[in-house]
Amino acid sequence: QVQLVESGGGLVQAGGSLRLSCAASGSIFSINFMGWYRQAPGKQRELVAGIRSGGTTNYADSVKGRFTMSRDNAKNTVYLEMSSLKSEDTAVYYCRVQQRDGDYWGQGTQVTVSS
Repeated sequence: QVQLVESGGGLVQAGGSLRLSCAASGSIFSINFMGWYRQAPGKQRELVAGIRSGGTTNYADSVKGRFTMSRDNAKNTVYLEMSSLKSEDTAVYYCRVQQRDGDYWGQGTQVTVSS
């Protein structure tokens, strides 16, 4: 089992920045995929950024050039640096990890961008 805890969400003005963190704990091994998703009210959950084992990071077109995903393997933590935030970035942001024994999600962290 893997536990994921997101943090770093909050209220920010349009044009501002936030950094989200996702700390993983538990039985972590053979991770195939790590990603950030978001879900806005009334909308489906969508992939924001993700990386497969040994691969490059892919970003949704809507966040390219503004968001950067990174990871600290020593801390089992992934980050999402968000800049030039827009009102349409308002959503609950979730961390996801897929490994050999399962598919894990965090509880989500709210990001609200005021215009």
